[in-house]
Amino acid sequence: MYTEQSFSLENVTGLSPKQLEVHLKLYAGYVKNTNAILAKVAEYKKDSETHAIALSELMRRFGFEFNGMRLHELYFESLGGNGETTPRALVNAIIARWGSFDVWKAEFQAMGVMRGIGWVLLVHDPKANTLHNVWVSDHELGHFGGLPIIIAMDVWEHAFMVDYLPAQRNEYIQTFFKNLNWNVIEKRYNT
Repeated sequence: MYTEQSFSLENVTGLSPKQLEVHLKLYAGYVKNTNAILAKVAEYKKDSETHAIALSELMRRFGFEFNGMRLHELYFESLGGNGETTPRALVNAIIARWGSFDVWKAEFQAMGVMRGIGWVLLVHDPKANTLHNVWVSDHELGHFGGLPIIIAMDVWEHAFMVDYLPAQRNEYIQTFFKNLNWNVIEKRYNT
């Protein structure tokens, strides 16, 4: 079973305590639902023939709940910094891939303001030793198989709706970047 994590968010600016509380409750729901699905799957597997249809639907739903849980963990873990970067391995890899940090950041942020709800991810392909910006609509759709997620930016409206209107998504994205903890992000890249 999975345990709800706690995060150090006291240094986050531009997102109100109420916004963070609402978002953390949503995350808690993903943890709860992941565990509930696993418990129900274990129960239904005892008589999988009778419960075949329900079991298959639960397994489909599991991907949504589990990935929702994990993406939110990546999101919250990366907050609490001051958004400042230093030229270390990840920043150097970004510059090598996009030509400059600002070009990468502009592309990543532009993906975040596209119409639709979902996530923008920076992923690392260790096999090809390259980085990609990726759009993910639903939690279980659009991931690049096996690639570690370096940054996960939530652009579902629940991530900002208390503090920003849907039309202010760009302002939320600027706030997200101002709060990134690049030490946490760098560690993800280096593992």
